[in-house]
Amino acid sequence: PHTSDVFVCSFVIPSHHQFTMKIVAALALTASMATAFAPNAIPFTARQSTSLSAVSVAQIKELREATGAGMMDCKKVLTEFDGDVEKAAEELRKKGLAQADKKSSRIAAEGKIAMASVGGKTVLVEVNCETDFVAKDDSFTKFAGLAAEAAAGLDGEDVEALMAASVEGGTVESVRAGLVSKIGENIQVRRVAARGSDSTTTGAYVHMQRIGVLVEIEGGTPELCTDIAMHVAAMNPAYATKDDVPAEDIEKERAFLTEQVADSGKPEDIIKKMVDGRLNKYLAENCLVSQQYVKTNDRTVGKLLEENGATMIGFTRIAVGEGIEKRQDDFAAEVAAMAGGK
Repeated sequence: PHTSDVFVCSFVIPSHHQFTMKIVAALALTASMATAFAPNAIPFTARQSTSLSAVSVAQIKELREATGAGMMDCKKVLTEFDGDVEKAAEELRKKGLAQADKKSSRIAAEGKIAMASVGGKTVLVEVNCETDFVAKDDSFTKFAGLAAEAAAGLDGEDVEALMAASVEGGTVESVRAGLVSKIGENIQVRRVAARGSDSTTTGAYVHMQRIGVLVEIEGGTPELCTDIAMHVAAMNPAYATKDDVPAEDIEKERAFLTEQVADSGKPEDIIKKMVDGRLNKYLAENCLVSQQYVKTNDRTVGKLLEENGATMIGFTRIAVGEGIEKRQDDFAAEVAAMAGGK
């Protein structure tokens, strides 16, 4: 017999069970009718998007390594271009350039200084970002080093020429734009400092990746340049030698010192000697070769150069963010504004 068959029973049922049995029989009949009229079962098959199935994990990985974009961004653009990695990469670069343009107006006063040398030439490159957190990022550090290496292979200190220079992955500018898209901050190559030639000796020192110094001398060794560069980083002299001080600066300082002692009541010749003495002290404090060498404090930098058969040509000192007006957040005002809005 089948479950859909209906049986008529002639059992004698006690009166108190008759109502219950009628309900059970009705339910059984309803179930068997539902089974009889139900359509044949159709197995469920999940449908997959053709374009999504065409995108493999390997393609996403390849695109991420090529562009540095996020995994979901890579998957989305690969789906859009049916798994074509080359077209997807080009689309991501276009989007990256658009994002870079939007972020370029934001203040970028953090960052780091990278150094590179080629032959007798040494360069420093300042690369800026918005936060010190990004300044410590490995991708940002790699880009700064890439920019410094490219700058070392160029003549001069032109930032525009550096941005157009060819590097692995395109130009310095295209790599920068891609990094902006990946990290989400405004990133800028701000300046290049270069010193040295085949006939001079150069060396550099970068302190905490935020202060960079180049020193150029005649004779001597790169190690001597590095030692002096450390001194410059610490003491921040205004000039290399007295000959580098502009005449107008000397006259301005002389006038200021003369005014200081004009009312002393001393004879004019004594006043002149007093001014000359104070002016020499000013120059000694602000000229590199006249300063006490900070590493040993037992001789001047000029004496150190002399002992090593070298003479000073000049130095360049740069610091991250100097001269950039940083945004000042007024925390008290922000709290007051929030309280007023409640």
